[in-house]
Amino acid sequence: MTGPAVPARRPIVRWRCRWCGGAAGAVVLDLGEQPAADHFPLPDDPGPDPAYPLRMVLCAACGLAQLEDDPTTAAEPRGVEPAALVEQAAAAVHDLVGAGLARPGTRVAEFGSPHGGSWLAPLAAAGLRAAAAGEPADLVVDSLGIMHEPDQRGGLLRRLTRLADDGVLALHVHPLATIVRTGAWNALRHGHYAYLGVASLVDMGAALGLAPVGVWRYGLYGGTAMVAFARAGGVVAAAHADGTRAAFAAARDELAAGVRDPATVGTLGAHVTASGAALRAYLDGARAAGLTVAGYGAASRAVALLAVAGVTARDLVAVGDASPAKRGRCLPGSRVPIVAPEELVALRPDRVLLFVPDLLDEVRAALPQVEGSGGRWVSVEPDPREVAPLSPSR
Repeated sequence: MTGPAVPARRPIVRWRCRWCGGAAGAVVLDLGEQPAADHFPLPDDPGPDPAYPLRMVLCAACGLAQLEDDPTTAAEPRGVEPAALVEQAAAAVHDLVGAGLARPGTRVAEFGSPHGGSWLAPLAAAGLRAAAAGEPADLVVDSLGIMHEPDQRGGLLRRLTRLADDGVLALHVHPLATIVRTGAWNALRHGHYAYLGVASLVDMGAALGLAPVGVWRYGLYGGTAMVAFARAGGVVAAAHADGTRAAFAAARDELAAGVRDPATVGTLGAHVTASGAALRAYLDGARAAGLTVAGYGAASRAVALLAVAGVTARDLVAVGDASPAKRGRCLPGSRVPIVAPEELVALRPDRVLLFVPDLLDEVRAALPQVEGSGGRWVSVEPDPREVAPLSPSR
């Protein structure tokens, strides 16, 4: 179990900004030693699982929030695309088409994310075709992918190499402003190198000759944002001046909310202590009441939460997950076994902790046996809350 988060403004010793290369910054969130969130050990693998420092740094020069260091080796099993991501992709494509930024008959290229989810199917349904390898794309899309680039400048430049002269780059991110507003401290994890937002994307785009031409908001993960860019001075940018003004206004709102203020971002530390203590108290109460508790969603955000709360397989009998790549393995650190959804149902748990609240409607519909046998779903963010059972009419 980690100690409390360090105060904001703590100086750092060795570090270079992943965007501007600056060497001055402050640690705004420190989770201590944490297991790698994409390392899912087998039950008989020798322990303890390796742990590494996990800290968020705010660059003093450009204001980018980022992972200080990552000594882990990326080996993340591909996630299964949940309905919430499918719906968000459809909404984003609808918005791009409606704005005239995704046009039938044109070429699209996608930079994917290991979390699952693709926009290619709804884009194909809208009449776009996949660009061939090396072929310029009229639309380049990236949903939750750019944060996985250790070199942020190099990663963005790679996306620009695919972009046609009058093309559009659409970036979908989980903004730092959302993370701070919702207290979602466990968005910090190894492999997530940058914590972006409209303000940071607008600045990064400007440095590479891009102008924002639209911004849209979605309810996923407490609030995500898509920002579309075109080359500054080009015909697309000139035709979407309203989108440019909207993006600049959204960027100003984020700055006013304190996304570049170490003290403001550092308030995430208080949520670490509070949510860890709340989960620990809930599980202790469930054990005292003789309840069997399981979890659902072997997501990266669950790993640090379980570590902070000191959770082990003594507290959770299993965690269900739809990804075949994770089944038969364990969550790192806690060593809670990962099972298929049908195996979770067979355990007849009294309570099921849902580690990704956006999946509630989906898993509830897919696994009615949980409530049918008297169990209850429990949303764990920001603290454990038992979900009222569906009424008989539903």
